[in-house]
Amino acid sequence: MEDRPPSNLSLTAEELVNNALERARHAVMNELKDTDQFSDNEIKNISWVTCRDFTVEEGKRQIAEYMRTWEVHPGWLFTLSYLRFSEEEHHTLHHYWARWSIPTPAKPIPKETVCVDFVVDISKVKPQTLPVEVRFVVEGSKLVHTAGRARFREKWLADVAESKALLRSTIDF
Repeated sequence: MEDRPPSNLSLTAEELVNNALERARHAVMNELKDTDQFSDNEIKNISWVTCRDFTVEEGKRQIAEYMRTWEVHPGWLFTLSYLRFSEEEHHTLHHYWARWSIPTPAKPIPKETVCVDFVVDISKVKPQTLPVEVRFVVEGSKLVHTAGRARFREKWLADVAESKALLRSTIDF
C-alpha cells in the first residue's frame, strides 16, 4: 500500500515547480536589491550624436549602447522601441521606450517587466554641433534623470518588478 499525504497537503508537480520558481525569483530579486555592484562612483556615459547628425535609428542605437553601460545583473534583458516625436518651440523631442525583464529558460515570457522612458532632446536654438540631451524616467518614478549626470541603480528595476509581483499575488485570476 502506498503512503500518501493527506489530500489537503498534496501538491501537483506543476504547483511544486511553480512554488520553487517563485521562491528562486524572490531570492534573486532580494539579492539584486541588497547588492550594490558598483566598485566606484563613476557616472558612465557615451559620446552622444550631435543634433545635426541625429536620426531615429542612431538615437535607438545610442540609447541601447548607453543602457549597456549600466551595471546590472546579466539576467536583465531589454527591448527598445521608438514611440513618436513631438515638436516644441525650441526643441524636437524623440520618445523611446525600453522594457526590462529577467526571462529564464523556465519562464521565457516574464510576468513582470519594468519600463524606462527615454527622451532625446534636439535643440532648435543651440548650435547644431552640440550633442543631443538624453533624459530618462524609470516606471513608477517622477524623477527625471539626465544621461551622464546620474548613475543608474539596478535596484530601481528590482523594486518595480517586486512591486508588480506583490500586486499580482494579491489578485485572483
